[in-house]
Amino acid sequence: MSQVPEVSKWWARGLLFENCSCQSVCPGHVHFDQRCTEQRCVGYWAMRFDAGAFEDVALAGIAAVIAYDAPQHMIEGGWTEVLIVDERASSAQRAGVESILTGRAGGPWRVLDRFVGKRLPTRYLPIRIEDGGTKKRVTVAGLLESTVEAIRGRDRSKPVTLENMFNQIHAPSQVVAKGVTRYDDGEIVVSTAGTHGLYSSFDWRA
Repeated sequence: MSQVPEVSKWWARGLLFENCSCQSVCPGHVHFDQRCTEQRCVGYWAMRFDAGAFEDVALAGIAAVIAYDAPQHMIEGGWTEVLIVDERASSAQRAGVESILTGRAGGPWRVLDRFVGKRLPTRYLPIRIEDGGTKKRVTVAGLLESTVEAIRGRDRSKPVTLENMFNQIHAPSQVVAKGVTRYDDGEIVVSTAGTHGLYSSFDWRA
């Protein structure tokens, strides 16, 4: 008998950024039916919850990272994914963030969960996210180091953006960037230099 998905009332807003092995802009970001530029699309999403609640549990101040390894044609599914939640989160916050980001609580991550073939056990580690305006950085000691920086536009006072983009987890307006990442958990390995990066805000709810 299939397990009934968990559905709870929740909402969350914050910062979201990513880097993957594709050349800019990742075709799979535009649509999963586009073929990525490499044989595998490997990368991560980093999130900082600036506001939100899972039922009666506040989520503000929590950080999380999802690392993944997906086929070139991402819509085929079979992705390997691991969720890392900031160890500073309380047990209730951990449960809420995990429910949201694995799709059990509904919302946009339920859509992405249909493509995950192997989900590694959730890890609870210290996550540091630094927001330097046009430069975002995420560090998980001994596991992940990454910097995503906006590319230059003709008008140097404005970022290069994608507008009116349909994406399950990003805002419709997204800043185009390039990233450098080193990540290795023994199963998922990400090693990039100057490849596809993006950042935006997120506004999710069930």
